[in-house]
Parts: sequence; C-alpha cells; structure tokens
Amino acid sequence: MNGIPCLAANCKVMIVDKLKLLVNNYKQYLNEVRRNLYFQRLKEEYEALIAFINSNKAADLDWFRLESNSDGTRWFGKCWHYHNMLRYEFDVEFDIPVTYPTTAPEIALPELDGKTAKMYRGGRICLSDHFKPLWARNVPKFGIAQAFSLGLGPWLAVEVPDLVDRGMIQPKTA
Repeated sequence: MNGIPCLAANCKVMIVDKLKLLVNNYKQYLNEVRRNLYFQRLKEEYEALIAFINSNKAADLDWFRLESNSDGTRWFGKCWHYHNMLRYEFDVEFDIPVTYPTTAPEIALPELDGKTAKMYRGGRICLSDHFKPLWARNVPKFGIAQAFSLGLGPWLAVEVPDLVDRGMIQPKTA
C-alpha cells in the first residue's frame, strides 16, 4: 500500500509537468499565429495607405507623409492643411495599440499640445465623440488610412482655421 500513494504523487507531478509543457507550447503557437496575422495586417495597411496616397495625389489633394519603424508599431511623419492659401504643417505620430484593430490608434500632433480644447495630453487629437463610434462599428475593416481620412482630416479642417483665427499657429515659411 505504501507504493500506491508514492506512485500517485509521481503521476500528479508528471501530469502537472506535461500540462505546463502543453500550455507553454500552446502559448508559443498562439504567439506565432498572432505574429503571422499581425504581419499580414501590416501588409494590408501599407497597401491601403499607398492606394489612399496615390488617390489623393491624383486628385491634387496630397496632405500627409507617413512612415513606420521596422515592425510597424510606431508611425510618424508630417501632415499639412491649407487655410487662406497658406500652408500649416505639423509633425504627426502614433503608436499601434496592443488591441489594434479593435482599438483605433491615437493620433498625436505634439506641437499643438495645449493649443486647443479638442486635444488630450501629449498632443493626441480628440476623436472620441465622432470617430471612435464609427471605428467600433467597422472593426476590423478600418485601418490607418481610415483613421487619417475620417479622423485626422476632418479634425484639421475644423481646428486649423480656429487656431489661425486665435493666432495660435503660424504658416510654414518656405
């Protein structure tokens, strides 16, 4: 009888070890699947952005330049808006959230930080009232191109004239 409890204890240890190994292997598998899905999504984002930029250029409506780091998690560039025939140019940046595409990226214009009420700390533009519900209804179809065309573009169209009228920003000099 003394051998049976010892055998059961050994079995329990072996089962726990096997379960740990299975869970670890499963986590590695999921990480690989997520990584592959992420890079597929990143490729789609680049294709959509290229099409959007080419469409804008063809219509003479070019208004931003954008690039990313090597893994596509941090994006940066320039955006501009014309008001009264003058060009106002801003640095633009954002990080891809961990929960992307369920969560929209928070686009920031750091040099405008604190100059308008429609902005969060760090220069992140406020999109919560109008754009975030639209994004939520269109997950996972929306991406960076939609964040710019339906989020940043309208925000610039409303805020830049107001900032100019209040003397908060100056046009870019050549």
